[in-house]
Amino acid sequence: MSAPTVVQRIGEAFAGRELLINLTLRELRSRYKKSALGWLWSLLNPLASVAIYWVVFGYFLDIQPPVGDPSGLESFVIYLLCALIPWIYFSNSVQSSLEALVGNAGLIKKVYFPRDLLVMSVIGALLVTMLIEMSVVLVILLVAGNFVIPWIPMVLVLILLETLLVLGAGLFLSVANVYFRDVKHFIGIAMQALFYSTPIIYPLSVVPDTADVLGIEIPIGDIYRLNPLVQMVQAYRSVLYDLRFPPLDSMLYLIGWSVGVLLVGYWFFERHQRRLAEEV
Repeated sequence: MSAPTVVQRIGEAFAGRELLINLTLRELRSRYKKSALGWLWSLLNPLASVAIYWVVFGYFLDIQPPVGDPSGLESFVIYLLCALIPWIYFSNSVQSSLEALVGNAGLIKKVYFPRDLLVMSVIGALLVTMLIEMSVVLVILLVAGNFVIPWIPMVLVLILLETLLVLGAGLFLSVANVYFRDVKHFIGIAMQALFYSTPIIYPLSVVPDTADVLGIEIPIGDIYRLNPLVQMVQAYRSVLYDLRFPPLDSMLYLIGWSVGVLLVGYWFFERHQRRLAEEV
């Protein structure tokens, strides 16, 4: 799908913004329905993950975080938070998008409406959760002495780029899961691999530049950095932990991936959505 067509599709989604808002609100209401703690779970879940990784990797394995440059901050918990919150948003968006169409089969069969709104509403609900969690991280950073307020616009730029990335991935995977139900199982494995191949619980400095495989020297460091999530995590840490702008080439790389995945996702969705009512 061409860029103008994507813009047209986004324009159609904007025209149906009332439906999108209602679908997003439905997602938000159902997320913690009949839960005693309700929205507190949006904070407790990531904080529990941070506590577990802090004990295992911060104490048992004694991984030392780098000193923030130029912030001077040195805290494994905050170092972990700056990467884990964006990762949770990415992971939850991808996995929730898989069920966006299949889980709304009855609605799709009853009435016609832009089907991509279902994926957008799922990601929109998770975006609200992400913004709440990120707000808590910003407060923690301020308490720790990192004056992050001037960097908030840059944080919002990174969240926008990540949202474009997960929207493109979500559109692609939601349709793929309709036609091939094994997709969600493969994605479950892929997400585990991506988590440990992204510098979330360890600093990028532990990744070697080269590796010897059967006598062949492989530039494992360069290959590792091709993962856009590596650049995304490093960009968040640059802004939040170090209090500096991410490298320009890293930002251009992220922009390229975000826009590229969005275009591919919309193209794939548009090509295969016509038979959704028959396949879901």
